[in-house]
Amino acid sequence: MTDTEESGVRYEKKGHIAYVTLDRPAVLNAMNLRMHEELARVWDDVEADDDIRVAVLTGAGDRSFSVGQDLRERSRLDGQGVPPSTFGSRGQPGWPRLTERFDLSKPVLARVDGYALGGGFELALACDLVIASDRSVFALPEATLGLVPGAGGAFRLARQVPLKVAMGYLLTGRRMSADAALRLGLVNEVVPPEELDDAVTAWTDALLRSAPLAVRAIKEAVMRSVDMPLEEAFVTPFPQEQRRRHSADAVEGPRAFAEGREPVWQGR
Repeated sequence: MTDTEESGVRYEKKGHIAYVTLDRPAVLNAMNLRMHEELARVWDDVEADDDIRVAVLTGAGDRSFSVGQDLRERSRLDGQGVPPSTFGSRGQPGWPRLTERFDLSKPVLARVDGYALGGGFELALACDLVIASDRSVFALPEATLGLVPGAGGAFRLARQVPLKVAMGYLLTGRRMSADAALRLGLVNEVVPPEELDDAVTAWTDALLRSAPLAVRAIKEAVMRSVDMPLEEAFVTPFPQEQRRRHSADAVEGPRAFAEGREPVWQGR
């Protein structure tokens, strides 16, 4: 667990779940450089801890998941002559950030309640699952601020929704309701705010019922093959799949089915 006064990040582990909270509610969980540094250590730990099978990313309070980059800090940096950022975070504090952790093997679920704007929306786009309250609002307003959605928004949105739809949101910064995000396939479920935690728990329970090595193997195979020709995908060696294939869990699943009992996953 971290000092929220220093980092703005709260990190807790409960059972096999890591809970990562962007904890700067006074500024709608805007992300400053200190937060990015702390988040890098958090994601390192999530990946390294074999007891953790899924991470839940959320924002403190009931107004915002995150409104993205702390623009007041950015303005101060501009005044100090610090070069403006562009696509990607290489060379900046916290690299690689979640939006560029292409090898993170554990599934990450975004719990969104309120604003997910700019970098906040980009974080959600980088997660594997998104559960949102019906009062949530998504947008990439960078173009209206003289900026670009450099944490993957320009790339991921165009891959996750039809191109014309993506361009409409990217070039105008217009806002998207939770229901619209659901229709476009950007979120998995939309519920009233009072049902959000129960919905997240239902999803994490389902993830924990799945074999952890199978989950990692499927995530790696899907994410690495999404732009491959299908024939190439079938013959590509995926390290997480090799680990699953030769694991005790690969034997435990069929054995538990044959014996009519629930499997006991070892994660190895």
